[in-house]
Amino acid sequence: MENNFDDIFSRFEGRKDELIPLLQSVQEENGYLSPEIIKAIARFTNVAVSQVYGVATFYAQFRFKPRGETHIMVCRGTACHVKGAPRILEEIENQLGVKEGETSFDLKYSIESVACIGACSLAPCIMVNGKVEANLTPKKIGKLFKPAVKII
Repeated sequence: MENNFDDIFSRFEGRKDELIPLLQSVQEENGYLSPEIIKAIARFTNVAVSQVYGVATFYAQFRFKPRGETHIMVCRGTACHVKGAPRILEEIENQLGVKEGETSFDLKYSIESVACIGACSLAPCIMVNGKVEANLTPKKIGKLFKPAVKII
């Protein structure tokens, strides 16, 4: 749920050159940038909403959807890719019923691909809420995550 961002805004003067740190602070607090907060930031900085979106969409660090309670980052770096990252991602998607770049409707899981998590010697690997899971196989994925319940 979105918070009142007056506390964050109070740390800034509302200048256009504060836009990126302001977006970072709000995302840190809220987890993502909602349309409502983008509009509030635009009002606060006296910048057009389209310009705020332009800055936020330019940088990969900004998210426009909430992350899941369990956030999974799949490493797609060279070492992980060569050792099976595409199969690992496919198995995670199948197990959880969530596609890469998405968050489950119940906000339990989100999956994103990242260029590298810096654990190349442990490839293929993923990061789950900041913890590295290494030397993965599709079979090991089933032990990490409970399969999604399919409603027919």
